[in-house]
Amino acid sequence: MPRAARAEGAPRRRSCRRRVRAGPSPPPPARQGPPRVGAPRAGRGAGSRPRGGRARLRGGGGERRATREGERRGLARAPERGRRRRARERRTLERAGAREAAGFRAFAAEAARIWSTLEETYLNAQQTSPLGLSFRLGLRHLPDLVALRPYSSLWRALSGHFRDPRLRQLFGRYATYAGCSPFAAPATLMLIAHVESQGVWLPEGGMQALASGLAAAATRAGAMLRFGAPVAEVLVEGGRARGVRLADGERIEAGAVVCNADPAALAAGLLGAGARRAVPPLAPAERTLSAVTLSLKGRAEGFPLSRHTVFFSDDYGREFAELGAGRLPAEPTLYLCAQDRGAGAGEAAALASERMLIIINAPARADVQPLSPGEIEQCVTRSLDRLARMGLGLAIPQGAMVMTTPADFMARFPGSGGALYGRAAHGPTASFRRPGARSRIPGLYLAGGGVHPGAGLPMVALSGRLAAEALVADRASMPRFHPAATPGGISTPSPQTAVSA
Repeated sequence: MPRAARAEGAPRRRSCRRRVRAGPSPPPPARQGPPRVGAPRAGRGAGSRPRGGRARLRGGGGERRATREGERRGLARAPERGRRRRARERRTLERAGAREAAGFRAFAAEAARIWSTLEETYLNAQQTSPLGLSFRLGLRHLPDLVALRPYSSLWRALSGHFRDPRLRQLFGRYATYAGCSPFAAPATLMLIAHVESQGVWLPEGGMQALASGLAAAATRAGAMLRFGAPVAEVLVEGGRARGVRLADGERIEAGAVVCNADPAALAAGLLGAGARRAVPPLAPAERTLSAVTLSLKGRAEGFPLSRHTVFFSDDYGREFAELGAGRLPAEPTLYLCAQDRGAGAGEAAALASERMLIIINAPARADVQPLSPGEIEQCVTRSLDRLARMGLGLAIPQGAMVMTTPADFMARFPGSGGALYGRAAHGPTASFRRPGARSRIPGLYLAGGGVHPGAGLPMVALSGRLAAEALVADRASMPRFHPAATPGGISTPSPQTAVSA
């Protein structure tokens, strides 16, 4: 259920640093996923530098990709400087062949151009429409808008760069970073390749250290954080958000409410009938993917795992067709994060026992077309058997594996149906239909992976900043009334901001 907190004041803006300090009071854990942070600029203006326990950021390893034939291909890795990085890239391209090497260079250049066009005009700005984006770019840059290729699917664009279907499959995986199908997502999503090529960072102490550091910074800035306080309703009175009501009946009145629950929870009335109109409803077919995850501790043998390894299916088109029909794939692509390994290109098993996370794409229809326990068990069994056939043996002790399903995600994030990232970016205008920081209800602001600019920790951080900027701008434009003593008057407390999480 959503959580509630109150904040007073706002942190000062400072430049983003490469260190994060963790505070002592951890907030609830975030949604599961690959433990990586990209887009270095996403944290700019995030407030004062935290004090307390230190959690440094270090470079993360790139993914390795495996096919049934046992071929392995590396992808973007942590930033390397100068001659060493260029030499590594040259060797990788030479192995792919001259034609594919030229295709990769063209692909990388196009991804960089798309990122350059959208970084400030869209990703770092408030949500807009296609027409609004045109105005932001200006007449001189309208050709750049056409070059975004919104009407071409990512898969079709990759087919123009690569002849080898395995390379199209390799780079088509960027669509799943946002919970989308490469056959339906626009070619614009190739910008993720450019972001990843600029570096991936791992917070020492894990993602919890990042959350704890933010909590500590908020506390020092005057915020009051209350955990274990489920929100039952966003209070809407006189057409405006006026605070929240907790499950135990307590009312927290506020001048503004920031909600980072799944936006679909608002539209479904799960946060009160008055908040229904905050965002339009989202049909199950328009959701991003869900997942079946396996968190385990055991021994890996046979296959030289990297920290991030992807085992691809033989028929990518069939896999996403089955997902689109609401079924678990007969042969799913498997992502495996070996959390105790470094950033090497492939390491033999050196640990008697190590932590691993396996993610299997699944449909997000837990509310309308739930998967049966038998279907899920069969999928997990087939997946582990496939890993064994591809050379990876996993020795998992009894009780050392925890599974989560789309139904588990739906229970944790009400209204989502199990979707990990809200609305899917399928089609040329879907990204513009994602809710922005300002909801349809004055005083109610939105943040999180289900709103603009999208999924993943960097984008979520940007959504929080955009919500804060919108709130501050709106309050600055409101008429100010100075308090005055009146006979028989009732004193009122100063306005607060309620944060529904």
